[in-house]
Amino acid sequence: MNRPFHVLLVDDNPADLLLAQEVFAEHSSELQMDTCRSGPEALATLRAQTDLPDVVMLDVNMPGMSGFEVLEALKADERLRCIPVVMLSTSSQPGDIQRAYTLHASSYMVKSGSFQAFLEQVDAFVGFWRQSRTPNWPKRLNR
Repeated sequence: MNRPFHVLLVDDNPADLLLAQEVFAEHSSELQMDTCRSGPEALATLRAQTDLPDVVMLDVNMPGMSGFEVLEALKADERLRCIPVVMLSTSSQPGDIQRAYTLHASSYMVKSGSFQAFLEQVDAFVGFWRQSRTPNWPKRLNR
């Protein structure tokens, strides 16, 4: 595939966004990362895009509109529902994980506390999703 792997990261915490951007920068030659700081911003961005991301990484705990609410809105939108969504959280509470999967999240990733461990998580994440993406994605969704 010639085009870069495209990730949309949605997180309201500036420090977490900066950390994620630093970690994802390790993969800058093979991926494009966009960020949004809120659920409403993410939904507006996705609805306006012609080429959809390969995967959305979505923070669970955000003010105003939680990650769960964003996930519900994505799955209710005919054009956006097929985008894989990875819930990203510091919470490993079974109720949060169960809710994410009940709402059809593709996976749930608990953020590691150390930079090195988070770097390893992102390496595994990028490797898995680059291998798993559909060859004609996102063209099949554009109508």
